[in-house]
This record gives sequence, structure tokens and C-alpha cells, in this order.
Amino acid sequence: MTAVLETIGLERRFGGLIATSNVALRLERGARHALIGPNGAGKTTLVNLLTGVLAPSAGRILLDGVDITTLRQDRRVRRGLVRTFQINQLFGDFTPLTTVGLAVSRRLGLDTQVWRRLGSRKAVVDGCVEVLERFGLLDVMNTKVATLPYGRQRLLEIATAIACGPRVLLLDEPAAGVPEAEREGILAGVAALPADVTVLLIEHDMDLVFRFAQRISVLVNGAILTEGTPSEIAADHRVRAVYLGSDHG
Repeated sequence: MTAVLETIGLERRFGGLIATSNVALRLERGARHALIGPNGAGKTTLVNLLTGVLAPSAGRILLDGVDITTLRQDRRVRRGLVRTFQINQLFGDFTPLTTVGLAVSRRLGLDTQVWRRLGSRKAVVDGCVEVLERFGLLDVMNTKVATLPYGRQRLLEIATAIACGPRVLLLDEPAAGVPEAEREGILAGVAALPADVTVLLIEHDMDLVFRFAQRISVLVNGAILTEGTPSEIAADHRVRAVYLGSDHG
């Protein structure tokens, strides 16, 4: 079976520093895959390579079997490779409705600059309602984003990414900065992702990783140390030593 997203010998060097080394990653359709590793392991560099923020020094990236290694960022998004960010990228003066509405409008090929008029289009309205309801945001759809609790802002980022109609979604630390009391909302939001969307989760929150992932890759010093099921990763003494801690069960 052809992987939806695959990297072959992917490397990135900054002068004499090797940030990623010979990374081979393969995600099948509908995968729930997590990428973990200690600080400085190269996770953010890898995401930036996948999305076109950085150009690789060597290796290839394939999306649905097509080489996208040199493709621009916006063209990767149009092909269905969408990401969220570690740091909130939302506009505080927008509402969840306008935020998601712009993404739905773009996905439908409509002019995003005339959203207020496009609000009368049934396809846009229906798309907004479906996404906002999926992520439990209907009750705040007309509230300014800046006034929302941070956990709900993170949910809105995920909702907006889904509104773009991704085939592959890269979730870059969705729980980062979210207060403990709001973590369950993030877990519920991640669980609500459409089954046909392939997801790569980059995360430090082990509770979220082990509740979400079907497979986990461990990145250490820019290279894949090991890959396996959550139970295999939890039992791997090398992983416990470099990242999870020896007492993790």
C-alpha cells in the first residue's frame, strides 16, 4: 500500500550541525502516529521540512506517492498537507465563526476577502457549523478569539486546520501551554478528528500521546531511535532512558 506521507533519507544540516539524519517515516491512510523525543531532538526541524518551511539538505518527501520535496508551502496545503503550530497563530479580533469560515471558503475556492457576503452561502455555513460542532465550539462561535480560554483557542486552531480539508494533519504540540484543567478538552478534540485524516502528533504530553497514538516514533539527536506500538515504546529501555524516565509504565 502506498503511504500517504513518507520521508526517505531526510536530512537537514546547519553548517556542521546535523539537525535531522536519515529520517525514514511512513504514515498510512488514517494513521494515528505520534513523534516524541527530548528537547533538541529535531522534532520542529522535521515538521518544518515536511511543510516546506525548510529545504532538506538530502532526502525526499512523498505525499500520496508524489515527490513534494521542493514544493512551496502553500502548494503543500492545497495538496492536503496542513499543520497547526506550537504557538497560537489565530487573530484575536476574529471570532471562531469567521476564522473557520475563512478556511472553509478557501477550501471551496471562494474569495476569502468577502466572508461577510459569503456567510449567506449554504455550503460555507454548513461547513462552519459541522466543524465548530465537532470541536465543541458552537457556543462561542461569535465570541472574540482573544477572550477565549487558551484551551479553546487551541481547539479552534485544530478546527481551522480541519476546515481546510486536510489529507494529512501535523499537530505540533496542541497541548503546549494549556492549563491542566483544560487538557481534557484537547484530548476530546484530538479524538474527534475525522477517521480518514492521517495525523502526525508531535507532543511532550505523554498522556495525550499514549491515549491517541496507534504507533509512535522516537526521535533522538535528529535520528529515529525506534518505532512501535505504544506498549512497545513504553517497554523499551532505551526510550525510558532518553525520554520517558525509567519508572514509566
